[in-house]
Amino acid sequence: MGPGRALALGLLLGVLGAAASGPHSLRYFYVGVRDPSPGVPEFMFVGYVDGNLISRYDSETGRMVPRAGWVEGAVDPQFWDRNTRIGQNNQEINRVDHETLQRRYNQSGRGHTLQRMIGCDIREDGTFIKGFNQHAYDGQDFISLDMDTMTFTAADAAAEMTKRKWEADGTEAERQKHYLENTCVEWLRKYVSYGRAVLERKEPPTVRVSGKEADGFLTLYCRAYGFYPRPIAVSWLKGGEVRDQDTERGSVAPNSDGTYYTWASIEARPEEKDEYRCRVEHASLPEPGLFAWEPESSLLPIVAGVVVAVVAVVAIITGYITWKIKSGRKDKDNNSVSSSAGGSGSSGTGLIA
Repeated sequence: MGPGRALALGLLLGVLGAAASGPHSLRYFYVGVRDPSPGVPEFMFVGYVDGNLISRYDSETGRMVPRAGWVEGAVDPQFWDRNTRIGQNNQEINRVDHETLQRRYNQSGRGHTLQRMIGCDIREDGTFIKGFNQHAYDGQDFISLDMDTMTFTAADAAAEMTKRKWEADGTEAERQKHYLENTCVEWLRKYVSYGRAVLERKEPPTVRVSGKEADGFLTLYCRAYGFYPRPIAVSWLKGGEVRDQDTERGSVAPNSDGTYYTWASIEARPEEKDEYRCRVEHASLPEPGLFAWEPESSLLPIVAGVVVAVVAVVAIITGYITWKIKSGRKDKDNNSVSSSAGGSGSSGTGLIA
C-alpha cells in the first residue's frame, strides 16, 4: 500500500469512527483530487446511514449509484438521476475551488485534495441531535459551521477569507443550519424507515484472546469482530479491576459485510496472566462477556478475523477515499435541486471568495 492510500486509510477510519455518534446518523463525504494519479477518481461523493454505505458517485462513472438494496428498492427511479446531477455539479465546483485555493496558498503541482463532511444525527424518536458541515484542504481542517454561535470557524488565513465572505453574506450560516436541521433530518428519518430491519439489527461479536511473550513481558490481545451496531466497549480487567490507563485500543473498523472489528491490548507479567480478563459490552449481549487467554487455543480464528477486517477496509479504500470532506458552491437553482434530491449534502457553498 502506497503512502497516499495509507493516508486515505487513516482518514477513512477516522471518519467512520465518528460516523455513528447518535442513535441514527446520516453522513455525506466528498473528496476532490487535483490531477489525481491513475486509479484515483478526480471526484467522489458517498453517503452513509449509521455507518452503512448507501450511495456513491465518482467522476469516472459520472453517475450516482445505490450501494444498499434497501435504499434502491425504496426510492423512486428518478432519485438517482437527481442525485447524479448533484454529483456532477459538485464535480465542476470542485475544479474551480481547487484553482482558487491553490492561488490562495501559492501552490502548484498535483495531488492536492478538497474534502467535506456534512450530516446529522437524530434520536430514536426522530428528533434532531446535532449537525455537521466541515471542510478540509490537503487533509487539514479548513472551515466549519458552529451551529451554537451561528458563525464559522476558520483554521488559517486562507480560510479566514471564506469566513469573512460567508459571514458578510448574512444568510449562509442560517442556510446551512436549515439544511442540517430540516432536509438532512427529513431524509435520515426516511432512510431509517426504509432500512429499519438492517439498521436496527444486532449481531454479537466473536471474541478471541491471544498472548505474545517477549523480553519478560506478556502482551495480551482481545479482538472482537463481526458485530453490529458499531458502539462497543472492550476493556481489560486485572483481578476484577478495570485497567483503562494500561490498555491500548484500536479504532472500530468496518468490515465489507456491514459489521465491525476492534481490539484492545495490555501488557502483563507472565506469572500474573490468570488475573486478566477481557470484558466486552455490546447491545447484542444480554450482559457483558468475560474472556480469558487460553494459550493452548489455536490462533487460526484470530488470524482469520484480522485478515477479514484488513481485506474489508482495503476493499472500501479502493472504492472511495473520504474524510471530513469539502465540496463545492451552488447557485440558487442548484440549492433547490439539492433540497429535494435525497438529502445529499449539497448545501450549495463553495470556497470561492
